Amino acid sequence: MSKTQKLIAMEDRFGAHNYHPLDIVIKKAEGVWVEDVEGNRFMDFLAAYSAVNQGHCHPRLLKVMKRQAAKVCLTSRAFRNDQLPYFCQEICELTGFAKVLPMNSGAEAVETAIKAARKWGEKVKGIAKDQAEIIVCADNFHGRTTTIVGFSTEDQYKDGFGPFTPGFKVIPYGDLKALEKAITPSTAAFLVEPIQGESGIKVPPAGFLAQAHELCRKHNALLICDEIQSGLGRTGKLFAFEHEGIVPDAVIVGKALSGGFYPVSAFLSSEEVMGVFHPGDHGSTFGGNPLGMAVAREALRVLSDEKLVENSAKLGPWFMEKLGEIESKSIQLIRGKGLWVGMVLDRPARPYCEALMHEGMLCKETHETVIRLAPPLTITKKELNMALTRIKKVFKKLDG
Repeated sequence: MSKTQKLIAMEDRFGAHNYHPLDIVIKKAEGVWVEDVEGNRFMDFLAAYSAVNQGHCHPRLLKVMKRQAAKVCLTSRAFRNDQLPYFCQEICELTGFAKVLPMNSGAEAVETAIKAARKWGEKVKGIAKDQAEIIVCADNFHGRTTTIVGFSTEDQYKDGFGPFTPGFKVIPYGDLKALEKAITPSTAAFLVEPIQGESGIKVPPAGFLAQAHELCRKHNALLICDEIQSGLGRTGKLFAFEHEGIVPDAVIVGKALSGGFYPVSAFLSSEEVMGVFHPGDHGSTFGGNPLGMAVAREALRVLSDEKLVENSAKLGPWFMEKLGEIESKSIQLIRGKGLWVGMVLDRPARPYCEALMHEGMLCKETHETVIRLAPPLTITKKELNMALTRIKKVFKKLDG
């Protein structure tokens, strides 16, 4: 039995079977490249679902993490620490939002946004007690908590986990008329991904987000953009909503906020919205901890200093164009923005992902028929050309 097989068998025996990963066991990584326990090297085209936009084990992040870990890691929010103030100032100045509330996981940040929207709806807008509604989109993915999966349209995410939290309306993604029809005096917010990631890198019709923004303003409802996957450079802008020239009332960030070193997420909004929170209303033992804040500060600086947003904007369209030139009877559509691409097939995508793994390239299927391609934003044109060679080889082999 190989080392890979031994470790997989061990995980299968003692671990919960809530994932279906590719059968590769990674032991180390650097930049765009990872290495398995057998010594084989692979290009990473998932980037931990966009959590490592800065590349694996970025030396600057590693240095900051080691330095901060030797000082103080956790104080809880019962006391103040010397990293949180700087993080708050720096991320607000970078993004233009007035206030930030740091958390840990993306799902926690979404829950924070839900609580903020509901309380704002009741205390500021004047919605009747316990009647605030939030509009969401079909095929959304905002996390895995029971509240969040309750407004998912994916049956598996909900199966056996009910009863669910009321107060959510679901409309088709990108359907402006449906949004307008769904809005009532009890609408507190519209929560939306500017580009849907888990559903297959779905881009809404041009102008949808801008028009949704206008509708929300007209009806005094908050527009909240979930940019946990799409934000921090992935689409060629700092945030995907910037492609439509708008600024939402709030934005949710996570994943690449810490470059893969530590779970850090955040809810960013205005003075008015964040002002609904008072001591004791909401919190987290680890949210805003000095280790996480130090790493997040450096992760944001790396994005800026190394021009990773610009790299995504430059290489993304070229990469999509080259993917579109691949002759294949199985490819139905190439869609995406920046270095975030979905290859929509007319058949299951899993065999293609497995074949790409054997060619030294890691990616993951989503919604069964879509291959998601999202490399670290540090990737070079030369490395993208290497990936294209491997992709062409696999499609030539499997399409026959």
